[in-house]
Amino acid sequence: MLAIIQDQVRSDAAKQADKEDATLWRWFSDLYEEGRIRWCRSAQGWLVSVDHKHLATEPDFDAAIRCFA
Repeated sequence: MLAIIQDQVRSDAAKQADKEDATLWRWFSDLYEEGRIRWCRSAQGWLVSVDHKHLATEPDFDAAIRCFA
């Protein structure tokens, strides 16, 4: 019984993560298509800006995008 509950919890968490990822990358795609998002790699990590405002600097690209999405 416990294994069934654990499997359901894992499944629900995976579905929620998939939903959040889809929302995030849809947001990113919209900004990209509009030419509003910029990013570059620097010695400090990935720099991300939207509408010419710096919003994040993180060691990896995914983390930088997730900072403000």
